[in-house]
Amino acid sequence: MSFYIRSQTLVLYMGLTILGIILAYGLYSTNLRCSVSSNIQPISEGKRQTWWIQRGELSRTRNWNVVSPERLLYKQPSATWGRSDVMPITPWLAPIIWEETFNPELVDAIYKPMNLTIATTVFAVGKYIRFLGDFLESAEQHFMVDFKVNYHIFTDQPQEVPAVTLAAGRKIFVHLVPKLDRWQDISASRMQMIQTIIEQQVHREADYIYCQDVDAKFHFRWGAETLDRLVGQIHPWYYDLNRDQFTYERRPESTAYIPAGVGDFYYIGAMFGGTVEDVYRLVKKCHENIEIDKAKGIEAAWQEESHLNWYLLHNKPSKVLSPEYMWDDQRGKTEVMKVIRLSQILKNYAEVRENV
Repeated sequence: MSFYIRSQTLVLYMGLTILGIILAYGLYSTNLRCSVSSNIQPISEGKRQTWWIQRGELSRTRNWNVVSPERLLYKQPSATWGRSDVMPITPWLAPIIWEETFNPELVDAIYKPMNLTIATTVFAVGKYIRFLGDFLESAEQHFMVDFKVNYHIFTDQPQEVPAVTLAAGRKIFVHLVPKLDRWQDISASRMQMIQTIIEQQVHREADYIYCQDVDAKFHFRWGAETLDRLVGQIHPWYYDLNRDQFTYERRPESTAYIPAGVGDFYYIGAMFGGTVEDVYRLVKKCHENIEIDKAKGIEAAWQEESHLNWYLLHNKPSKVLSPEYMWDDQRGKTEVMKVIRLSQILKNYAEVRENV
């Protein structure tokens, strides 16, 4: 009889121990919400076509109407006054987003009920892993607050990804990638890796995707006002220069070639985004062009940024972000910059880049 009681007690003790382990793991995963995948590999053309058709059907059934809640009170907009120190719209009628050109409360009231998921990608390879903690922690304070966000982190050091407390509905996915010999190769490979992760995962999970640099820190709201079909951002060093001063690829032999006297804006490679479908088209075309150049022994002047500028010249973005959304701290704050939402961290490029 006593043996039977001891056996039952032991079983009960083991059960409680296992339950405690499960609960502890649940609390840990709630804070980190992190999964790690092995090296990403391109998928076959047949599978690519299948998901593209399925994703297209999903997109056609989603309600993209801009619906304002009833009885929502907000400041009346004006058709006769506003900011006169910046251009709020492009010649092809895409809005340029600056502070005081939108109402954040109204924007949130429209977009938050849509139950959207936003994916964002960052590459933390080599010494750039040191910037990931500040990026994630500041993003949790300012980036798409109260939206579902999936952070896709590409790194050669998954064990160094910091544990960050995430808000509900936000997750971290870590993707193992190789460390390449040159920083230029890391830069040029981004388009292919983003294309592959969209094909393998993002198309099933997200409505929008924004591709950003990890060596940056959020300081102010970076929200749903950025959402649109295809989004580019004006480079903080070129927004007030003539197009002939832009550092486009000028060699006709390159697929990224833009001749003198041509161009709208110079877009920064550190931020582009839009719907999953439109970003997929962008990265796929840029990857194809990079491979064509590589076969001819050509590397564009600024790697994927040169190809991005070519693409956005010929495929106009439906929304353009002002330099507020990715500033460079080396430039200081200019008069037109009423806020700095995200800025690149001051650093020694010769020290953090591979084989400069």
